[in-house]
This record gives sequence, C-alpha cells and structure tokens, in this order.
Amino acid sequence: MLVCLTAHQRSTPFDSLERLSTVGDDLAERLSAVHDSVRGAVVLATCNRFEAYFDLAEEPDLASPVPAMDAAMEAIAGAAEMDYRSLRENVDFAHGNQVAHHLFTVASGLDSVAVGEDEIAGQVRRALEAARGRGLTTAPLEHLFQRATETSRAVKNTTRLGESGRSLVRLAVDLVSSRVDWDTARVLLVGTGRYAAAALAALRAVGATDIRVHSRSGRQRFANREHLVHVSTEDYAAEAAGADVVVTCTATTDTFALEAFSHATARAGSTRAQVVIDLGLPRNVDPEVALLPGVELLDLETIRLHAPVDEAETVGQAREIVQAAAQRHAAARRVHEVAPSVVDLRGFVHGVLDEELTRARRRGDSPEVETALRHFSGVLMHQLIARGHTLASSGAGTEWAEAIRTVLPGGRAGISPDEGEQP
Repeated sequence: MLVCLTAHQRSTPFDSLERLSTVGDDLAERLSAVHDSVRGAVVLATCNRFEAYFDLAEEPDLASPVPAMDAAMEAIAGAAEMDYRSLRENVDFAHGNQVAHHLFTVASGLDSVAVGEDEIAGQVRRALEAARGRGLTTAPLEHLFQRATETSRAVKNTTRLGESGRSLVRLAVDLVSSRVDWDTARVLLVGTGRYAAAALAALRAVGATDIRVHSRSGRQRFANREHLVHVSTEDYAAEAAGADVVVTCTATTDTFALEAFSHATARAGSTRAQVVIDLGLPRNVDPEVALLPGVELLDLETIRLHAPVDEAETVGQAREIVQAAAQRHAAARRVHEVAPSVVDLRGFVHGVLDEELTRARRRGDSPEVETALRHFSGVLMHQLIARGHTLASSGAGTEWAEAIRTVLPGGRAGISPDEGEQP
C-alpha cells in the first residue's frame, strides 16, 4: 500500500514549514524503521512543502496504515522539534492511487506557488535518487516516482506550462520589477547551489548584468564558472549594504545570512531603497531587516501571498493529463497485482506441455507434433493472460486470480498483497 503524508504552503503555517525544512537528510532512513509494516520511504522537502511517501506491507495483522503513520508523524515531529498535535493538524494523508494523483500533480508544478515551476520536477527526481542511494526504495515507490517524472514531462511538452521562466524566484523577481531598474541595478546573490543557478538565470532574464555572488562557505567555483564577481567574507557586509537588490538562497543556515543589526550598521543610517529577496527555508534573512529604513523584504511567505492565479485553461489541461496518468498508473498496478497468478498459470501450462512432449517423443511422433503442441499452449496462455490483464486493469483482477486458483491443481495461484487498491 502506498501512503503519503504532506504539509504544504496552502494548509501549513510558514513557521511549521520552516521547522520541517530542518529535519535532516537522514529522515527517510529513520522513517523506514518506525513500524514493521514500512517497506520503503522517500522524503521530498522543498521550500514550500514537506512530504513523506511510504510503501506499507498489507499483511493481515498489519492491515491498517494508521499505526505506522502515527509512528511516522511522531518521528517527524521529534526531528523538527514540533508538537505532535500541531503537526498532525497540519498534515494531509493520502493512500492508494490518491498518492499517485497527488505526486503527479506536485511533480508537474500544479501544486506550487508559481504554477508550473521548473525546479520541482528535479526535486522529485532527486528525492527518489537520495532514497535509492540509502536502499530505501521498493518497486512500487520506484514506479510511482518514475511515472511522476514522465507525467511532469508530458505536462511541460503539451501545455503552456512548458514555457520557460516559471519558478518561484522568477515570480519574486517579477513582483519587484516595477520598483527596480534591472539594467543598472547592483545585485548581490548569496548562495552557490542549485537554487542559486535558478536565481541567476531569473536575474539575467530580466536584464540584470551587475551581479556579484557571495558563498558563505567561501567557494569561488560558481562565481568563476558564471563569470561573476566573487565577494569575500571580509567585503560581504559592505557589498550587502551597497546593493540595490540582495537575493539569498543559501543552504548554510546556522546563522542568518543577513542580520538586522549588522546590516543596519553597514548601511550607516542610509534610507536608500533596497530590495531583499529571501528564498531560503529556513529563512536566510532576519525578519527584522524589513524594519530598516528603505529596505523592502520579500520572503517565501510574502511571495506566496502575492502569487497570481494562473491561466485556468492551461491548468485545466495539465490536470487532465495528470488525471489520465494516475488512472494509467492504477491500471498498471492492478495488472501487476495478478502477476503471481500469471506465474502460476505459466508454470502449470509449461508443466503439462513438458509431460506431453515427453510422451510424444517416446511414441516417436514427428517434429510437427511438438511444434503444434507448443503453438497450442502458447495461444492458450496468451488468451488467458490477456484476459486476466484486461480484467485486472478494470478492477476485476481478484476474480480472475480466484478463477485461476480454483482450476489449478492444489489451488496454487494467488494475488499480490497490494490487491484492492482504488484509483
């Protein structure tokens, strides 16, 4: 059984999302051990959501997912230093093929602040890779995330959401563009990771050319590769004070990248207009920076509140693609559920065929007899299995498996423990 716990920007307070962003890279490994029924776990954490995906065993004595999910939420609350009840009130729960529909929606950017954003598909892919690297994935989780990537690609290729430029950082840049002359603006970019690259692309797309970069870890590779001026630690305070726009997206969060008192000191009482865009979660910028004269601070919560409603027709087309993909995923899983019965049927028919071929050889029958027997058994199996797959895709796989179990000697055919999953 596939199960998902999710906290996202629409239903979860920003402070709670901020806490969930600090849980650490080893959380998926910890979640995989919270209950005996957990077979695998994948954690997806972005600047606007926290999600944990589980593959649960469906053995008779572990039929309910509730105990496992309660244990998982206790582990998440402990890792995020949150109250358990508070977490539970802000977490949504999905199971069965609802999980596929949700993840496909997320991966396609339809559940993002900036609808159709470019980054989320890569984050989904990296979440799977991280879990796979720790040995935490299962076949159902692998199939789920791989289909999510395919669905995202289909949405991008067949709707206007595939147009370049959709991202949270581009939305932030658009929100302040009426107050910034990008052609002459002096921009300081704080951070050198994947999101810094997206931020740089967004800044260049609106015409910014005077862009300098500061790495809190001291790395200069990003600056050199992108032909940017590297700002040292010694020069950072002065550069931050003198910039027209400061964009922070650093993963180094032990202290604020921009602290109110030190920034006020560096600005020396200046009231010159400055825009600070904080794309970090946890926050990179001290919220009290917004109180400094002339400084406008946009953090993720502010950006979310000002996000525009995207084109209804385009989003509607994308949602139809997601719905169809989720239905195909459900059908494929149902077909997979009758696989044990298919294996037993093949084994039985092949066994009977081998016995008859042995008898034919003893009788000295011609090679044409063996050819005919093999052809007959192949046609028989193909028709029976095709019928099983057709019935399974429509939700009647259990009945087909029961029929095979009834007719085979010893009732050998079975159905996988994932039977009964609803779309």
